[in-house]
Amino acid sequence: MTARARKKDRKLALAAVSAVLAAVAIGCGTSFYEIPIETPIQPKMDVSPFQRVLVAGFVAGGNDDIDANQETVRLLRSQLRTKSQLKVIDADLLPLMEVAADSTGGAVDEHPSPDNNVNSTQSQAIPGVGLPKQIKEEKDLEPYERLFANTAYWKRIGEEFQNPLIVTGTVLFSPHSRSGYVQRDQEGFDQYGRRVVRPMRMYMERKGFILKPKFVFIDGRTGATLYSESYREEILYNAQQNTPALSSYFELMDRLVPNFLSTLSSQKIKGTRVLLK
Repeated sequence: MTARARKKDRKLALAAVSAVLAAVAIGCGTSFYEIPIETPIQPKMDVSPFQRVLVAGFVAGGNDDIDANQETVRLLRSQLRTKSQLKVIDADLLPLMEVAADSTGGAVDEHPSPDNNVNSTQSQAIPGVGLPKQIKEEKDLEPYERLFANTAYWKRIGEEFQNPLIVTGTVLFSPHSRSGYVQRDQEGFDQYGRRVVRPMRMYMERKGFILKPKFVFIDGRTGATLYSESYREEILYNAQQNTPALSSYFELMDRLVPNFLSTLSSQKIKGTRVLLK
């Protein structure tokens, strides 16, 4: 028998003994208790060179009921004030769609054609053709992506606000519907009158929203992109349920904010560990 095999056998024996002891302890009524633990997670990027952060604004669309640009800026600034060591700069939102049109040489199209073929052509942002002003789907955002590579523009913004970390990007918040079979628990009674819960498959039509933000972090000293990350969250309700768009937006953003904050600062995941007494 090799040394590795003997070592493996010893580990198996110790594990078996531990299992037996645990079973005996439980059988003897040994109590246990939970203690809270926190696991630190390091940030995805180094923000130590910055003392200030500017949430500049977003190219947004998808739903006319809310201003996703304004709401996203307001929410992220609020979160950064309480959960980041960076000083949040209060400033007007940047006119990113106008800046994108100037940098590509094409004007924003005020009156997009109803012809689907023309719309798809306009979304290519060819100089002289125009950028789509009405952003309804993901392909409408693609022509604006080159805005974030305009280092001269972002460096100029950085100089204006004392070289902060700049947060910008795109936000698509759009209505969504889906139909199909879903599993739901249904309460009933068995032949003895006892209450039981049975899983049932039901065909349902549901409607809700999809939120697709892309956060772009830019170095205000150089205008260069430091990091970017895209997310997707979806929420669906019964077709008869009338949920306001703004309420759904905040519910979806609540899921995304921890990921956004983990990019800039260390976060802690809370959990519990069970110990025998």
